[in-house]
Amino acid sequence: MFVKIIVVTILFGIISSLGLALFYLVRDRGGDGQRVVRALTVRIGVSIGLFVLLLILGATGLITPHGVTP
Repeated sequence: MFVKIIVVTILFGIISSLGLALFYLVRDRGGDGQRVVRALTVRIGVSIGLFVLLLILGATGLITPHGVTP
């Protein structure tokens, strides 16, 4: 249950970073777009981190796939 909470929290962080980038894109009309790029870079970094975390959790056996028959 603890692992599910962590994964959902990270997913919420990814979605909020994407929303923040959209907010900066709409709000900064004359800016150079650095805040948008930074928010999207954070989103990509967190997404890659979540993917690596899921791979590690799967390799250690803390999460197991279900319904998949090779």
